[in-house]
Amino acid sequence: MLRYRSFWSLFVVAVLVRGAQAAPPLHEQIDRLIESHPAFEHSAAELADDATFLRRAFLDLSGVIPSAAQVRSFLADPAAEKRVGLVDALLNSPQYARRMQYVFDEMLMERRSGKHIPTEEWHAYLHQSFLENRPWDELVREVLSADGSDLPTRPAAKFLLDRELQADLVTRDLGRIFLGRDLQCAQCHDHPTVDDYLQRHYFGLSAFVTRSYMFKDAETGVYSIGEKAEGDVEFTSVFTGETSRTAPRLLDLPPRADPPAEEEPYLVKRAKNVRAVPVYSRRLQLAIAMTDVANVAFRRNIANRLWAMMMGRGLVEPLDMMHEGNPPTHPQLLDLLSDALLEHDFDVRYLLRELALTRAYQRSSDRPTEPTDGEQVYAVGLLKPLSPEQLAWSMMRATGAVGEQVPECGAARAELDLTTQTAVEAFVQVFGAAGQSTGYDAAAEQALFLRNGTLLQSWLAIDEGLVANLSTLCEERVPEELYLSVFSRQPSDEEAQRVLDFLTSQEDRRTALQQLVWASLVSTEFRFNH
Repeated sequence: MLRYRSFWSLFVVAVLVRGAQAAPPLHEQIDRLIESHPAFEHSAAELADDATFLRRAFLDLSGVIPSAAQVRSFLADPAAEKRVGLVDALLNSPQYARRMQYVFDEMLMERRSGKHIPTEEWHAYLHQSFLENRPWDELVREVLSADGSDLPTRPAAKFLLDRELQADLVTRDLGRIFLGRDLQCAQCHDHPTVDDYLQRHYFGLSAFVTRSYMFKDAETGVYSIGEKAEGDVEFTSVFTGETSRTAPRLLDLPPRADPPAEEEPYLVKRAKNVRAVPVYSRRLQLAIAMTDVANVAFRRNIANRLWAMMMGRGLVEPLDMMHEGNPPTHPQLLDLLSDALLEHDFDVRYLLRELALTRAYQRSSDRPTEPTDGEQVYAVGLLKPLSPEQLAWSMMRATGAVGEQVPECGAARAELDLTTQTAVEAFVQVFGAAGQSTGYDAAAEQALFLRNGTLLQSWLAIDEGLVANLSTLCEERVPEELYLSVFSRQPSDEEAQRVLDFLTSQEDRRTALQQLVWASLVSTEFRFNH
């Protein structure tokens, strides 16, 4: 009997384990939900070809287009699983960490300049964090708890220090960036049009940071964050005139009341040129509460933002207007993504991999002839304008200003870092405004920068760059090399003929080649990820 029971127990365990192992991977679950939408069947595009997928994945996961050699290699690879291999290679490359440093600088700081924390130190902090694949919740806890007094973690304090702890600004950005809710219009009263944005939500969030203040060291002039041990939050509705008080709280989660007062509430008392450190820190409680498993809004927000990064639009749009009146286009899908993040310890790299392997991500952006809802239901790939950083790096890659291999260290690496940093900063200044999300809004300044700016012209004149390389080729080979280098694809017969016709019509071949490369780089095709 004992043997029978033991055998039966093992059998049950084996069945349960087999069932757990049989669960489909996340990317397949995503596609099932996407393709079950009623509008999907009649609007679905074909999967993108290999060249399109290669360029799309390179831009999204490494922030730069592939080289001509990489395009040739990928297109010639007969392996059935080469797209999986490409995604894995990109996610484990140093360029992935660089791409994420730009993405999360734009997300967290909206490209603010380095007022107290230099941008290069902040970028280095983000770069190392994503190189190590630190969990998102761990990174956020450090960003919200760092006070700037500890040199190794000082860059993490940029989120608060470079907003100078302005209570209204910090409160609004905490809601927007980490909870997906812009509570600004709930500051003076409950939101007039969004029923689930309440005034107590705004001030409950504000209560976490109102005791913190900017502390300036009299000797060094360096700012860090101090915090008082007392100070409560009161607010009055302009509609009702009613005054209320609140302890720190996140949305409708229970308030986090202060513990019973200590006889001595300070670890370090506030004094002249002394930064106060309380025994109980509400700001540290913010870091804990924000990333607590009970705070579902935190993981739904980052799941929505990562989906938008890869797919071109969020399941909820705008990204910072999550509420009952603005539901996700695919509610089950957002639940699935947020739950997967929790189950995988907020592994950003894992989620991006699964998204890149979906058919939804790999669909062509060529729209059906008849107008459809394909974009809304992810049956068609969405066009995404290149960010300033993507545009800078891709132009440098195409022209030969930077190659595939990056020097590990030494003078060559230092020179390259300075060159690329200067170039990226120039593109950000022209194509990306601080405090605004990325988007496509062509302006005269941008056109002049690309047409008359010395930066792009200098790249076209590089001795061993693309123009110089094209000038050594016989004319029949120029169209292919040009298109592989700039557009990451082969030219059509018509496109190749247009290139040849232009070259034969020009007297100065080198100048003609420069004009061809320039026109290709400023084209709509190059400036979009499609």
